[in-house]
Amino acid sequence: MKNIFGFLVIGLLATLLYLTVFSDGLGKGPDITVKNAQGETFNLSKPMKPVLVNFWATSCPGCIKEMPHLAEMKHALGNRFELVAISMDYDPTEQVTKFIKANNYPFIFIMDTDGQIAKAFGDVLLTPTSFLIAPNGKIVYQVVGELHFENVTERIKQLSPQL
Repeated sequence: MKNIFGFLVIGLLATLLYLTVFSDGLGKGPDITVKNAQGETFNLSKPMKPVLVNFWATSCPGCIKEMPHLAEMKHALGNRFELVAISMDYDPTEQVTKFIKANNYPFIFIMDTDGQIAKAFGDVLLTPTSFLIAPNGKIVYQVVGELHFENVTERIKQLSPQL
């Protein structure tokens, strides 16, 4: 019995070591370039600072509910990270444009009119869906549903201590 338990513990430790050292974990950010309000471009596969990518839709109550909280997080953390809000391809362009103009959120808004960005992130279908990409390009957090703001805020602070 002790031998079986010992092998089980060794197997679990080996799996943990593999997942933390050798695995890509949640994967890498896709090779997509976006532009912030200052006109600076950065690639999501090599962003140089944390990037929170949020897929949303105007027809999604959870998305609309979390937008002010995302704005508060962006104001609180400032330049420590970028926030990219990507509307889904099924969301009418006029409706998205109207929402963006009516809400002065400090995000980079992108309309995924052909669904290619959602596909690049593993075929995102549900909203809200969020990804936190580390400066090295690895996805370090992913959630379908509303964001866990405390966890993500702490993670951004850990990933950007120099700022």
